[in-house]
Amino acid sequence: QVQLVESGGGLVQAGGSLRLSCAASGSSFSPNTMGWYRQAPGKRRELAATLTSGGSTMYADSVKGRFTISRDNAKNTVYLQMNSLKPEDTAVYYCNLISTMGYSYWGQGTQVTVSS
Repeated sequence: QVQLVESGGGLVQAGGSLRLSCAASGSSFSPNTMGWYRQAPGKRRELAATLTSGGSTMYADSVKGRFTISRDNAKNTVYLQMNSLKPEDTAVYYCNLISTMGYSYWGQGTQVTVSS
């Protein structure tokens, strides 16, 4: 069973930056598609960014130009660099892995709170 553990969340003021990390066990990142999702209170879970094994990235319009997804296959870790944070970025952020078998795994989430 794949385990994903997010870290790096916290409280930051508007305009600041955070880097989220997602460490995997039980599976290598290298053949998999990775993603970061977020869910604010009262809102549905939203895709923020994805990164394929081939290096292709996709971003939600709401974060484009501010967030960057990257991976370190040797460390089985995926990152989400978040710059120019806004209060509307406040959410629980979840790491997601889609295996080569097409199965989706989720981390427990890490809270990001952006103050005005």
